[in-house]
Amino acid sequence: MIVKKFIFMMFMACATTPGIAQDKLASMAPVDKKMRTIDSLSIVRLLQHEEAEQTPASALYPEWNNVYTTHYGVEMPDEYKIDLRGFHMPADSRLVTSHYGYRKTFHRNHYGTDIKVYVGDTIRAAFSGKIRVVDYEGKGYGRYVIIRHSNGLETLYGHMSKQLVKEDQMVKAGEPIGLGGNTGRSKGAHLHFETRFLGQFINPEKMFNFEMQDVKADYYVYRSNGRGTLMNATGVLAATENEENAVLDKEEESREFQQQKIAAQKAKSRTSIHRVKQGETLSVIAKKYNTTVKELCRLNGITERSTLRIGQILKHS
Repeated sequence: MIVKKFIFMMFMACATTPGIAQDKLASMAPVDKKMRTIDSLSIVRLLQHEEAEQTPASALYPEWNNVYTTHYGVEMPDEYKIDLRGFHMPADSRLVTSHYGYRKTFHRNHYGTDIKVYVGDTIRAAFSGKIRVVDYEGKGYGRYVIIRHSNGLETLYGHMSKQLVKEDQMVKAGEPIGLGGNTGRSKGAHLHFETRFLGQFINPEKMFNFEMQDVKADYYVYRSNGRGTLMNATGVLAATENEENAVLDKEEESREFQQQKIAAQKAKSRTSIHRVKQGETLSVIAKKYNTTVKELCRLNGITERSTLRIGQILKHS
C-alpha cells in the first residue's frame, strides 16, 4: 500500500512539473524583454554621448573644420543657456592685466581677457572639448589654440610659446594644451583668453571670476541683445547679476560717450580752423565762414593790416 502511494505521488509530480516550468518561463519573458529594451536604450545613449564628444555642439554649429572664423552663417538663437559647470582655470595666475573692451591707447577693441603668465607656464583647457584650430599668427595671436566645447562655447588661447595638442584631439577640462609665452602681437608674456558663442564674442569676466578662479554661476544665459544673465542650478538668477550688468552697462555707456566726445572734438577741430591758401585775404576767409574780419582778428590775435602767410592756421569759430 505504501509502495502504491509513493508511485502515485511520483506520477503526479512528473505530471505537474512541465506546467510549473512553463509558468516560470512565461513570467520571466516580460522581464527578459524589458531588460533587452533597457540594454538598447543604454546603447543608444552611449552612442549619442560618443557622437556628442566627437563633434561637440553639433546641433548648434553647421560643420566641423580647422579654419579660424567668427562667422558661421547660422541664425543666432534669441536665448541659449550655456552650462559653466566643469570649468577649469586656463592658468594658475589670478592676475588680469588687460580687460575685455575698447582700448583707447590702440583705438581698437580687445576681445578677450589677458592673464599674467610667464614663459613656460602650463595653459589648460577651460572645459572638455575638441581641438578645432592649432595655428600661428605673427601679427596677432602668435601661437594659439581654439577648442569647441559641448556647452556651445569656443575658447581661444593666444600668445603661447608652445602648443601641446593637435587638431581634432579630444581634451578634458584642466588638461594641458600649451605653454605660456610672448608670441605674436604681445608686449610681455601673458595668456590672451577669449570666449565665443557661434562666433559672437562674450566678455569672459561676465562668466568667470579669475581672482577667485571659479565660475560666477552654474549657467550663463546668452541673449542675442548682448544682455546675458547668470543663473544657478535651481534656475534662480545670481544675486550679483543685476549689479554687474548695471556696472557693465555704465562702462559701455562711458566708453561710448568718450568715443563720441573724441569724435566731436576731432570734427570740431577740423571745422573751426582754416589753412590760408595763396591769394586769400581776411575778407575772403571771413565771407567763406560767414563771419567778420574783426572776429577773425579777435580770435587769432592779429590786426586787419596783418600779412597772411600761405599755410597759416586761422581760427574762425
